[in-house]
Amino acid sequence: MTTTNSVEPIFSPETAIAALSCDDNQIRYYAAWWLGKHQAQAGCAALCDALFDEKYRIPSGGYPLRRQAARALGQLKNPQAVPALIAALQCDGDLRLREAVIGALAAIGDKQAVTPLLNLLQESQEQPYEALIEALATLQVWSARSQIEPFLNHPSERVQCAAARFLYLLTQEPQYIERIVKNLNHDNMYLRWAAIFDLGAVGHQQAIEAILAAKVPNSLKLLNLKRILEAVLDSDVPQKEISQLLFQKIDDLLIQL
Repeated sequence: MTTTNSVEPIFSPETAIAALSCDDNQIRYYAAWWLGKHQAQAGCAALCDALFDEKYRIPSGGYPLRRQAARALGQLKNPQAVPALIAALQCDGDLRLREAVIGALAAIGDKQAVTPLLNLLQESQEQPYEALIEALATLQVWSARSQIEPFLNHPSERVQCAAARFLYLLTQEPQYIERIVKNLNHDNMYLRWAAIFDLGAVGHQQAIEAILAAKVPNSLKLLNLKRILEAVLDSDVPQKEISQLLFQKIDDLLIQL
């Protein structure tokens, strides 16, 4: 990408960091994206600063650069960003920013995030509950069970699936898998997609069968079977039969692409 005469083309961490301070908001947004895409650890401090940017604000009140900085920090997975991300949770006027920050904290996996995330769960105002519950599952905050269970009846089916995913990972009870599987036949395409990603995070054999039968593109099936395979291969408990099944199904899907 080339920019204005006053800003060097962004092709290195140094030029991307410099671009974060320019006057063009679109260039600044791209710079944050570039740093995350290329996992440029040198940009961590600059991205943390961008979490509190005041210059780029859209009429609805959101902060696009802050959101992109949070996503980029999630890609960096640098624990040094955790204090800034926790502070950024306090921005009440942009739920999409809060969602991006929660996702970044989950990706980094630092336990410092647990208490601030639990505090959000206890607040009376609306939260990005899907991202919040998924983060608590990723961080294995199983003490939140009693707070998560009511979300099985939340008006949003995506939030219901997030709660079911949390509870399955905690209990291994198949009833929670079934809550997710039923959404694979939903009329709403995006709910089907959300369900398949939830199953990809769970990694149960029943999830494999459901993914293969789902009415979603083969590329999404392949991506989530790969996620399950990675979890199986990283497991301390040998699961030879499941790993062989996954290799076979992945090969079959690759042939069809």
